[in-house]
Amino acid sequence: MSGQTPGAIARRLDELKQLPRPLYGHVEALPNLVLGYRHRHPWGQFAYAEQGVLEVRSAAGRFVAPPQRAVWIPAGVMHRVVCSAQTRIRSLYVAHQIPGWATDRCRVLAVSPLLRELIRAFSQVPEAYDETGADGRLAAVLFDQIAAAPEMALMLPLPTDSRLRPLCARVQAHPERRATLADWSVRLGVSEKTLSRIFLRETGLSFRVWRQRVRLLGALPALASGERVTDVALACGYDSLSAFIAAFRQQFDVTPGAFVLANRDLVEDD
Repeated sequence: MSGQTPGAIARRLDELKQLPRPLYGHVEALPNLVLGYRHRHPWGQFAYAEQGVLEVRSAAGRFVAPPQRAVWIPAGVMHRVVCSAQTRIRSLYVAHQIPGWATDRCRVLAVSPLLRELIRAFSQVPEAYDETGADGRLAAVLFDQIAAAPEMALMLPLPTDSRLRPLCARVQAHPERRATLADWSVRLGVSEKTLSRIFLRETGLSFRVWRQRVRLLGALPALASGERVTDVALACGYDSLSAFIAAFRQQFDVTPGAFVLANRDLVEDD
């Protein structure tokens, strides 16, 4: 695959009826190569955000992978991909299920330093590698490491209830707005108690926690692109910078400033 352009790689994948080997990977880290329309693959995809922020949207929710995270997309799952301009993606395509690991749903996974280097090493393996030789053993180790990768709480669940979908769409489009669940209950003609119960049943989260996750996940692309932390905090609906920093640290175990610096280091090291 050496020397192929991103467009050529995309067309080649589209033309394949099956992968040449159980595990197939890109030679290059592709800058912002996404299919922005809804589509599905006949194989699984491990999409790794080497730099920037990658987002996969399915009927189940939004799966957001900041740098050094990846999204697992099972075969047959309809999805759409969105990413920031600076995003660089390395993808692995899996022709069969990874033994011992549930592959029935999308999920965000942590990419350890070992897994990162294995992905880079595998990107140099010939397309028709010897499955019984050293390259085949490398593929087997990659399968094991993906299976062992811990799942991250970087998913925004989306409801199917017809009363909640417009509410959720509006909150995602305007995270800075302050409408409460009580306000929405009046608009929708449903009691706040009923709306709260439906929301928890459909998403597994309270409305307050869900809206905070919308704001924090939405902050990642802006921070990765270099926007000021204060500006991002205000755009996400936070009254104070300290409140935003505290919520961000609680969700991601890092401050917004540290996240910005880490992403900047990745860009400079490229």
